Formats: sequence, C-alpha cells, structure tokens
Amino acid sequence: MSKFFFLTPYLVLISLFTFAQRTKSPDFPDGTKIPLWFSDSTKVKLKDLGKPFLITEYNVLNDSNLVQTTAIQNVIDLAEKQGGGAIVIPKGVFKSGALFFKPGTHLYLSPGATLKGSDNISDYPKMASRMEGQSLDYFPALVNAYGVNGFTISGQGTIDGNGLNYWKAFWQRRKENPNCTNLEVSRPRLVFIWKSNDVQIQDVTLQNSGFWTSHYYQCNNIKILHVRITAPHEPVKAPSTDAIDLDVCSNVLIKGCYLAVNDDAIALKGGKGPYADKDPGNGENTNVIIEDCEFGFCHAALTCGSEAIHNKNIVMRNCHITNAMRVLWLKMRPDTPQKYEFVSVENIDGNAYSLIYVKPWKQFFDLKGRKDVPISYCDHISLKNINLTCQVFFDVSPGEYDKLTRFKFDNLNIIAKNALFDKKVVEDFKLVDVKVNGKMIQ
Repeated sequence: MSKFFFLTPYLVLISLFTFAQRTKSPDFPDGTKIPLWFSDSTKVKLKDLGKPFLITEYNVLNDSNLVQTTAIQNVIDLAEKQGGGAIVIPKGVFKSGALFFKPGTHLYLSPGATLKGSDNISDYPKMASRMEGQSLDYFPALVNAYGVNGFTISGQGTIDGNGLNYWKAFWQRRKENPNCTNLEVSRPRLVFIWKSNDVQIQDVTLQNSGFWTSHYYQCNNIKILHVRITAPHEPVKAPSTDAIDLDVCSNVLIKGCYLAVNDDAIALKGGKGPYADKDPGNGENTNVIIEDCEFGFCHAALTCGSEAIHNKNIVMRNCHITNAMRVLWLKMRPDTPQKYEFVSVENIDGNAYSLIYVKPWKQFFDLKGRKDVPISYCDHISLKNINLTCQVFFDVSPGEYDKLTRFKFDNLNIIAKNALFDKKVVEDFKLVDVKVNGKMIQ
C-alpha cells in the first residue's frame, strides 16, 4: 500500500461542494495556455537512471552513528566519472554532511533507507549560496545539486535533517536577542538545487530540516510529486522550515504532496531590498501549479514573499487544508518593489485560521538609504470554489504603499468566527455567490 494512501479521504471523498467544481482550466490565470508538460506526472524508474551505485558496495558502512560524508561523496564522484547513474541508499540509516551531486547523477532512497544529516555545522562548509533573497556565502544543504540538469530524487526512503540541536540553538539565540535574524544561527537546509533544469523529486519523505526544507533557485521545469515534507511545531518548534521555496523559478508542478511544517508550506521568493528588481541574481517565479495536495500545520499553504519581487501565473487547486494558519498569504514588504499578479486559489476545502491575509511585512525593514518607498502591487487575485471553516474570513489591511486591484471571489462558502469584510481596500473587487455564515455578501 502506498504511504500516501492517507491522502485519499481528502482528495477523493471531499465535500460535494468542492467535487462539483473540480474542473481544470486549460489556461493560466492570464489567459495563456497551460502546456501539456503540466499534465504529465509520470514517475522516473530506477532502471532508467543509468548504472546503480549501491553505496555499501563502495566503502560506505551501514552504521547510523558514523558521519560518512567523504565516503558517500566518493561514490557520487565515481558515478560521474563513469558516465553517471543513481546513487542508491539501501535500507538503514546513513549519516552525512553536505553532499554535492554531479551532472548525470541521481539520488535513490530504497524503502527503509534514511539519509540523515549531521547535526555538526562544521560538516557543511560555507560557500557561495543563496538565502533569504540574497546571494551570499552560507552553509550548503545536506543534498545539493548545482547545474545538474535532469537531476532526480526518488524512491520510498527518507532524507532527515536531524534538526533538533539547530532548532534549540536558534530559540536560545532568539531568547538572548529577540531581534536576531534567521541567519545568525548556523543551520543547513535539507535540499538545495541551483541552476538545474528538468528536476524531479518524487515519493520520498523530507523531514526535520535544520532550516528551509527544499530550496530551488534559478531552476526551470521542476516536478515535485507525492512527496511528504514535515517538521514539527511542537513540542520544539522547527523554525523557518519552509517545505518548498521557489526562488526565481519557472514551470513548476507540485502534485499530490503532504506538507506540514513550522513555517510556510510553499513560499515564492526571488529577492528583497529597495533595489531588488535591479539585481541580476533576483527574478520572478512564473507558471506554478500546485494541485491535489494536503496541508497540515503551516503558517500558510501558499505564500508570496516575503523575499519576492514578481510572481505571475500561480495556481493552487484541488487541495485540502487541515490546519494551516492561512490559505493564501500575500506578504507586502514595504522596503521592496513587489508585484503579485494572476494568482488563483480554487477548489479548496478544509479548516484554516484565515482564508486570505494581506498586510505589510515589516520584519527587518531596511530602505538602505532610498528616499522614496517602493510601491507594491497585488493584481488579478482570484479565489474560487472554496468551502472553508476559519476564524477570520478576510484579513486584509494594505499599507500606504500597497495597491490591491482586480480581486475576484467566486462561489465561496465560508464559516467564520470573524466575518468582517471591507471591500473598499481593493480597487475593482468582484463578488459572485459568496456566502459567509450562510449570508450572501456583496
């Protein structure tokens, strides 16, 4: 039985309200055609990845206490020299620091296999990287692929960040200095993929990351299929463990995943700062489809920002919300020029604290000497076919330099403790068949 069988009650036996609306538009929100690429969720097979390199056949021991970074990296390097292939992690627990996959190589985790991260930051040597919308020297992830087109992570196993000690260190630092930044405490990510196209991650479990769980930067054509991503929010909170961070990426399909972390489930990033749109290392996220997913505890199911300058043609559809703080969060950073446009959230059911949250995000605000404040925009935002129980229906209060235009709510059935609604904060706001606590609003 598939380990993702637990999704079935939510994705098949959902409410009749949502089921009746489950039709997929052939177009992105801006009217352009969705390529057939998005309809193909074919899984990669181990036999198609080239020669298998079983790590225990190459001086890697099945010893869960031994950090074997060099030995595992040697297998990856050997595979590259021999023309590529799949690095196979067998059943057992194998501990490592930062690993770097090379062109032609892949990662395959057998059933019962765990690739576990070292909790010693010295096993992740600083190097050129990307974090929080900045290009800087930082710690690599446990699994890294830089310029590896066609890279895949597959199998039924687990990548475990072993993050507990990193989390404790962060909260201790935050206790000492409540204004400390996320980067002040040395923590590795779990997966970081940079300048790699045609990437596919499927079926694996990603858990307990020290920092962001999976981060994709300057990549095109990414498929994340039936992946389970978790990090705890109790008893020790796993800080800043975003499940999926898309950072200057285009053509992304996230399908059939379960996401439950102590931060945003899916965050669209791309740069920050008063001149972020002038930095060649920054950029937009375009053509992203999130479908048939379930969201457990998270700060938001879908977030634009806070380090983002342009997100366009973003679709989240046919998803179930179990325990998200917010369904859609548009973070408006007042020190950064931003534009979030043609964002559609449709065919959603479940429970959340709030449906939509749009407010200024002022954490670590810094205009860096710029005299004028950049204007930020949210345009063509659509919520359609949603059946939700929540505490707050409409948590929207834009700042002085935020412009909200052309919102449309269509066929919403909302039960909310706080049903307040201010249509005036959006220019050109259309409401079609919107019920809150059984009453139509307009």
